[in-house]
Amino acid sequence: MSDKMFKNTQNTIKHIAIIMDGNGRWAKARGLPRTAGHKQGVEAARRAVNAAGDLKVPYLTLFGFSTENWNRPKDEVNDLMHLLRYYLKSETADLHKNGVQLRVIGHRAGLAKDIVKLIDNAENLTRDNTSLTLCIALNYGGRQEILHTTKQLIEEQVAKGEVLSQDEIEEAFSSRLMTAGLPDPDILIRTSGEQRISNFLLWQCAYTEFVFMDTLWPDFKKDDLINAISEFESRDRRYGGIKSTKVNKT
Repeated sequence: MSDKMFKNTQNTIKHIAIIMDGNGRWAKARGLPRTAGHKQGVEAARRAVNAAGDLKVPYLTLFGFSTENWNRPKDEVNDLMHLLRYYLKSETADLHKNGVQLRVIGHRAGLAKDIVKLIDNAENLTRDNTSLTLCIALNYGGRQEILHTTKQLIEEQVAKGEVLSQDEIEEAFSSRLMTAGLPDPDILIRTSGEQRISNFLLWQCAYTEFVFMDTLWPDFKKDDLINAISEFESRDRRYGGIKSTKVNKT
């Protein structure tokens, strides 16, 4: 399917989120160590960013490392952190050159100091770019984000002695999430055939359309992103009501 159909994707799709799954299975199927799968996963992430830019998607969020991933074998975690360092060092200049703003969400306290510094430098360098906002979730968990935001909001309201209405609470809550300022995802893609969201953007995905595909993440290409968009645009979105909202194709 040609990407010419999606030149005006920004008119209907603001934000795509992806759970990048299947690196280990990709490597195992080829008799390779899991590290090889993760390295190919980095290449797939690069393709996804380029594809999102080509298709004029304003926001792309990639689930890079969850709070639960610390439970993996130590050697694998170390390899993942090494790849993260490599990506931040090797890709930041190109992201900036291509007008991509990098934003990282998650709890940085759990990351090594040199990684946090690389993240800070990349965010500062790219903060004024506008062609695409690339959000990477690192040491991130949706439940943890909700609990942290709830605690923060309660403490603020107790200190001020304020009681907010339900509408005010929802707005205040959303503005304190790690994704504050980003639209909620229109599409959540998960690769490798798994059909769950694994503690990812739980609040933000309340009305997100899910697209699950069998493709292993290292094999993910631009056509896969186009197919996910096509699937999204074929759906009726009711938002809890009766009257459907057809995606407006332009």
